[in-house]
Amino acid sequence: MHTLEGKTVLITGASSGIGAALAREFASRKANLVLLARNQARLEAVREACTKLGAGTIRLVEADTTDYVAIDAFAASLESQLDYLVLNAGISQRSLAVETAEDVDRRVMEVDFFAPVHLTKALYAAGKWDRSTHIGVTSSISGLFGFPQRSAYCAAKHAIKGFYEALQLEMGMKVTLLFPGRINTPISLSALEADGRPHGQMDPGQAGGMDADKCARRCVDGIIRGKRQVRVGGKEMISCFVYKWFPGIFFRFAGKISAV
Repeated sequence: MHTLEGKTVLITGASSGIGAALAREFASRKANLVLLARNQARLEAVREACTKLGAGTIRLVEADTTDYVAIDAFAASLESQLDYLVLNAGISQRSLAVETAEDVDRRVMEVDFFAPVHLTKALYAAGKWDRSTHIGVTSSISGLFGFPQRSAYCAAKHAIKGFYEALQLEMGMKVTLLFPGRINTPISLSALEADGRPHGQMDPGQAGGMDADKCARRCVDGIIRGKRQVRVGGKEMISCFVYKWFPGIFFRFAGKISAV
């Protein structure tokens, strides 16, 4: 296993799901961790697990990525130059496009696109990363093509792909885009319904998805190897191949696939 001893990694959305799994994987490689999320209690549990796995220093930051005043203050307070910046925090959606309130569209875009972009710029302005820093960004399989009941989510994940590919070209640095499929995480619980209420249930597809730690291992391996993209999931990833090579078949059948 490639060691990252002495390297500093910032992970957003680190209190649960893929973010917590990424924290554990980086911890097992001896990295110093800065873990940012909204839930302090969950962050404490992640820190305990990461300490047992051999992490270096661990700093917990309780903050909402859309609270830009708090994010700017955090960026200014960060002591270490970042070797890795992993932008993972996000929110999903479970509603038909025409029935979704525009406030929900805007909320998903705020969390999944504008917040990571703001954090990236705030950290750069504060001198916390440069061209030597490797950025990892969690998009989604939904960032590669449209999918039913994910209109705003797809839009945000497509947007983040475009932004960070452009950043990579402008800065001449390493950026790895992560495209997970169905991973066994609680993301569907907080996904937004058409009126903004939480979905509040674990989708069968999510529950039967790939183990989050296995997903994180493949993602971190891809980041360390400098891959531009990491696509990870189960049989649903076949849809990427179908979309690229047989678009007619994709659009004929994708709408009939269960959105949950």
